Amino acid sequence: MIEFTVILLYLFSIFLISIVFKKYNADSREIVRKIIHIGVGPLIPIAQFLKIDQNSALIFTGIVSLMVVINYTYKLFPTIEDVDRKSYGTLFYCLSLFILIFLFWDKNPYALISGFFIMTFGDGLAGLIGKSFNSKSWIFFKQKKSLFGTITMFLTSLIVVCSIGYAQKNSFNLNYFTIAFFATLLEQFSLLGIDNFIVPISSALFFNFFITN
Repeated sequence: MIEFTVILLYLFSIFLISIVFKKYNADSREIVRKIIHIGVGPLIPIAQFLKIDQNSALIFTGIVSLMVVINYTYKLFPTIEDVDRKSYGTLFYCLSLFILIFLFWDKNPYALISGFFIMTFGDGLAGLIGKSFNSKSWIFFKQKKSLFGTITMFLTSLIVVCSIGYAQKNSFNLNYFTIAFFATLLEQFSLLGIDNFIVPISSALFFNFFITN
């Protein structure tokens, strides 16, 4: 009970920060979403540290996913989906986390954290940097991508896998670059927010295959 109280308090603090930010920055809808997108990242290592079991984590994530579906219908928390394009990114975000927990919670938490961090920090920061600074851009599957955003995605992904690989006491090798490269490549496929699904799942599988084994 105490463990989930900590999790809920953390989630509440992230939403509170986003609401306060939006109040004073009404035109920064994308940034508000990214605060939530990035802020949720540390939840997995926090939950692991609190020794929450896999079934409880799955149930909790399943409930959150259901709430997201309801929110798409009734807009109870418009801040979460307040963007200028059609996207199911939040739902894909939750579904990918559910699958990662199912696959790796006990088997390989390092792969889980790697995939989830690449999505939360890599994809999140890429969106922020890409929209905040002008650079060469292109349209891919009706989605605008930028050079600065893409570079940010690659570098952040590389930092994530190198850091987690180091924590796992694995030697540095070219596989880290391979994972970062494919994560960056897959992030280009962001139509309807599908990157929030394919990036973390693929990154975690790659980490499990190339780094852990």
